[in-house]
Amino acid sequence: MARIAILGAGVMGAALAYPLADNGHDIHLIGTHLDDTIITSCRESGVHPRHQRVLPPRVRPFYLSELQAALQGADVIALGVNSRGVRWAGQTLAPHLERGQPVIMVTKGLAASEHGDLQIFPAVFAAELPADLRASIPVAAIGGPSIAGELAARRETCVVFTAQDTATLDKLAPLFATSYYHIWTSTDMIGVEVCVALKNIYALGIGFVAGMLEAAGGLDGNAAMHNYAAALFAQGLVETAQMVQLLGGGIETVFSLPGAGDLYVTCQGGRNSRMGRLLGLGVKPDSANQELAGETVEGVDAVATIAPAVNTLISRGVLKPDAFPLMRQIYCVAVEGQSAESIVERFFRPEFLNLQPVHALGR
Repeated sequence: MARIAILGAGVMGAALAYPLADNGHDIHLIGTHLDDTIITSCRESGVHPRHQRVLPPRVRPFYLSELQAALQGADVIALGVNSRGVRWAGQTLAPHLERGQPVIMVTKGLAASEHGDLQIFPAVFAAELPADLRASIPVAAIGGPSIAGELAARRETCVVFTAQDTATLDKLAPLFATSYYHIWTSTDMIGVEVCVALKNIYALGIGFVAGMLEAAGGLDGNAAMHNYAAALFAQGLVETAQMVQLLGGGIETVFSLPGAGDLYVTCQGGRNSRMGRLLGLGVKPDSANQELAGETVEGVDAVATIAPAVNTLISRGVLKPDAFPLMRQIYCVAVEGQSAESIVERFFRPEFLNLQPVHALGR
């Protein structure tokens, strides 16, 4: 039995508590400063308000103000904050971490410097730790198709745990794995992290199609717009492969759980798809955010960070002028508020389609 502290009491952080508790571990579920109402609900009713499920008896909720006590004796720390909270989490946890204490992240996204250089979130988190502590904290991450509500319902789920060394993976995977939570492992941390960041962007763009169909009057007999959505899906995988290669990851990861698998499941529902539908209907980004009640849409955050970085890399000559055409079109809709219909014509122009073999991309 181990003690696992989970920082971030939202849907995915809380979902991890179910397989861990089923394995007999003691779980300390710690809310961020944004999670006070969640923690209050968990304490008063024993029900997680976002999942509407009873928390296992081995899960103990904590407010952020109780962080020191919640981390006491933790064998592993899981990080379930949103993409805006990675640096904050590193700064917040740094005074409490002990050498050799693994941190495993479920947060998805990439960070960009002013020069357009992109960095995976485990590296961003580690950079916030003191230099003398950084090398002694193993940082791992979880990628792959995992809808939080399904995991909390103990539905069959298969994910990838990634770290730079197999020893860390050999320690972490058995703690989490259950008869329904299946874990593959990979040392291709860059490949995994790039895939799970970009899938939110492309799922957002594929979500436009549902809104566009609805705006056009819905189904015409049995004719939907699956053909168009499939074209976006395929181009999303092409561009993901190019980004993985650009940052030094393994292309095989793109065609496994973190890439194709995660993009597929993200297209089936969730915040990115809901936001995409609203944008496809013609709702402006600010209004769409209000309709989603202020939920963090990771695809919007990711494209708002990564697409401008791509433009900077193009201006530096690192990328060709036609690089990542679909991502840049999604940015125009999701951030600048252009019509989703406008990307249809543009996307299918030959000069916008990047149909070169993925290995042709160079720095």
